[in-house]
Amino acid sequence: MIKKKIAFIALASVMSLSVLSACSSNNKNNGTASPSSSASPSSEGSSSPEKKEDPLKFSMYYADNATLPFKEDWPVIQEVKKRYNVDITFEPIPIADYLTKVSLALNTGNNAPDVILYQQIKGENASLALNGAIVPISDYSDWTPNFNARVKEFGLENQVDSLKLKDGKRYNLPSLYDKPFYDGGLILRQDLLEKYQLPAPKTFDDLYTVLKKFKQENPDSYPLTILAGPRVLYRMTMPSFGISVGKNGADGSRTLSWDYANQTYFPGAISDQYKEYMTFFSKLYAEGLLDPEMADPIDGDKWSQKLATGKSFASYAYYDQIGGVAGAATEDGFKLQMYPPLAGPAGAHHQQKSSTGSGIIFPKKTANRPDFERLVKTIDEIFFSEEGAKLWCLGVEGQSYTMDGDKIKYADDIVNSPNGIYKEMQLKYGAGNDVTQLVWVNAREMTKYDENYGQINATVAAMDNAIQAIPPTPMFDDMIAEEAASLQTPLYDAFEVWADGFITGKKSLTNDWDKYVKEMKTLQIDKFTQLYNDNLK
Repeated sequence: MIKKKIAFIALASVMSLSVLSACSSNNKNNGTASPSSSASPSSEGSSSPEKKEDPLKFSMYYADNATLPFKEDWPVIQEVKKRYNVDITFEPIPIADYLTKVSLALNTGNNAPDVILYQQIKGENASLALNGAIVPISDYSDWTPNFNARVKEFGLENQVDSLKLKDGKRYNLPSLYDKPFYDGGLILRQDLLEKYQLPAPKTFDDLYTVLKKFKQENPDSYPLTILAGPRVLYRMTMPSFGISVGKNGADGSRTLSWDYANQTYFPGAISDQYKEYMTFFSKLYAEGLLDPEMADPIDGDKWSQKLATGKSFASYAYYDQIGGVAGAATEDGFKLQMYPPLAGPAGAHHQQKSSTGSGIIFPKKTANRPDFERLVKTIDEIFFSEEGAKLWCLGVEGQSYTMDGDKIKYADDIVNSPNGIYKEMQLKYGAGNDVTQLVWVNAREMTKYDENYGQINATVAAMDNAIQAIPPTPMFDDMIAEEAASLQTPLYDAFEVWADGFITGKKSLTNDWDKYVKEMKTLQIDKFTQLYNDNLK
């Protein structure tokens, strides 16, 4: 029986921070794959045409981001429904509430959809999987030939195999990347660097100098603003300090971090590295260099306006967002640029990334559908076939792009959009969306960006391990996963309260640090760490 633990908090983070790449080449085979048992009946020897199957109907959870609001009429969505003979009922859920909604559906079994997008099998999901709430999709590998082919094509057999739980089964169809690339980081006003005769920052000390100058010249500004709350800032900057903690921490624990040199977990939330990190950013906050609205999620429009109107001059965000901000700028000569990761005490590192990411899960009840085989094969075809992957990546040929030999030519409205190619394709066509695009090929994705972006990526690729690998996931059985989840919840709750206090100055890193560490130890962060280390492969 499935254990109904509504209070679980997921140990896994939803990465956003997602790696931007692309998809595979076109496949002319239209139509869905379906099992032979589901084939339309026809009389033997009859000359009458074979009757077409009715559309396959199923429901799907979709993680909805305010910066890219879901649209039922996106051309990609409409083409998928037509091309694969499906009738999909999407349920868009605000991304901030997504984990809670998914948790409730899986724990209770009530009102669960047939398919859930944007999921990993870590933390609570791992426990739920081992308790039977999620279908072990690896048991049906014969029904996912397109997924299997992409895994082999990208050489990801070991990475995908590592996603199995202690029972030896894999419970999701993860997104697949041929290689990670640098999709976002420090973005700031290059025109002001030139105006104030400042060199491009290469370290966090350099960034402090730049922000101080911006503030000096514009006293009413908050030079560094935040996109979507602190989580984007934290996940892009913490690795240079040797940690990754919080809601979008790399390993999903939210309070632990991975020691790459010693290949072990340590309590990152109470480490000297974390204290040094918070000391730096609390200084920015105290000196008016960091946007005081950072504690609240800043939606894309508000964030864009802050930068476009000179209320802020720098942020941590994604390259595809530069075009939209520049298009709304109110100052002559306005120019934003993205810079490689800044060096901190642990080196110059961006957020960790993997060759596999969030993907598809099937709730237990879905396996009871009489057409379950057809559903799995259709999902595999829609998201992982060469044709389907190209559709999610580039949109509909003849609408968003055409082919000139082997060269992609984007539609004029896309090329000329102030949002830039990548963002305009997302907003207008529904292509390049990391919730639904599950096959990513770097070379193809780079066609959506300008030469400048390619140069930035080349610089980052030449750096020493600028993008580190995602830490390994411990292999919890259901009992240990439940124990870990029960420890994780109060630890993270306490961490969040203290983090806000430290960065805003409501708590002193000098006077209150020991009290904070004592509280976290009382909440058994050391035991939590030990559980992670004891259950590594």
